[in-house]
Amino acid sequence: MDVDALHDRARALLPREVYDYYAGGAESETTLAESTSAWLRWRLRPRILRDASSVSTATTLLGTPVALPIGVAPWALHGMAHPDGETATARGAAAADALMVVSTTATRSLGEVAAASDGPKWFQLYRVHSPAYTDELVRRAAQAGYRALVVTADLAVLGRRLRDAANDFVLPPRITMANHPRGEGGPGSTLGAALETMASWTFDDIEHFAGLTDMPVVVKGVLRADDAQRCVDAGASAVWVSTHGGRQADPAIASAHALPEVVDAVGNQVEVYVDGGVRRGSDVLTALALGARAAFVARPTIWGLAVGGAEGVREVLGELAGSLSVAMALCGVSDVTDVPADLLTTA
Repeated sequence: MDVDALHDRARALLPREVYDYYAGGAESETTLAESTSAWLRWRLRPRILRDASSVSTATTLLGTPVALPIGVAPWALHGMAHPDGETATARGAAAADALMVVSTTATRSLGEVAAASDGPKWFQLYRVHSPAYTDELVRRAAQAGYRALVVTADLAVLGRRLRDAANDFVLPPRITMANHPRGEGGPGSTLGAALETMASWTFDDIEHFAGLTDMPVVVKGVLRADDAQRCVDAGASAVWVSTHGGRQADPAIASAHALPEVVDAVGNQVEVYVDGGVRRGSDVLTALALGARAAFVARPTIWGLAVGGAEGVREVLGELAGSLSVAMALCGVSDVTDVPADLLTTA
């Protein structure tokens, strides 16, 4: 599967305003544009004469076994890409034995998505409506079997997404944010209105959620070493380097460039994840060599969902897994849990 060709097929299928919602970034879209090329700051230094006739992509994420260090990042409104929405994404991820992170702003409820497959899932959290309602969402996620809570920390306000503004983007008919309070986030809402009750998090919230349920807390949206350390000090079990798909601060440092600083700060204390511009197995291998435990993808899975539903999602993840396996073999790496830092050099 050619991910770029898949992107083109999805663009041809989706209404323009929906495509622009998925594909667009914030402001000048500089961060979005740099996200993929940023991984090319590094070059691989292949090791020869190692036995890589058989490679293992299996790993664990906060103790959960998965077949590959590639997961589905949280993304809103899958129902605009396919009628089955997040339930199809969940089935596709489970078929690839990959972890899926389900968004608060999903078009299917957290319970529906949990029941759609036996695959491992984490729940991504925004504050919606009130602290009490948000706490109840967290408890519901724990009861439904989600294995971690991903607190997105980079959305104090909604980024200026100029494509959405130009398109007067609103939620299409029959599209509802299923985890929002009844009557909020329904058809005709703007995303800003649907999230207007959201408030930004503080480090105190990390401590609060770490004690609310047994789910470990992952903080997503970390781009600085000092913030990463404060998250760990507040009780985070993992930190996630992310620019929110280039949809928030712009121009911001690319995830691939921020990752080494965060790993240096906290990588010996907690697991570190990354997303942003990951499009091929060599990107994943680079992330692992830089110290990430796993890399996550969003847009490629949305394009797969739009074109082929659950099977499209599975094929995207399968393509990335196959590409990673080839890159590992060519570089003399037999296990994703043991990728040496000296596999890389700067371009």
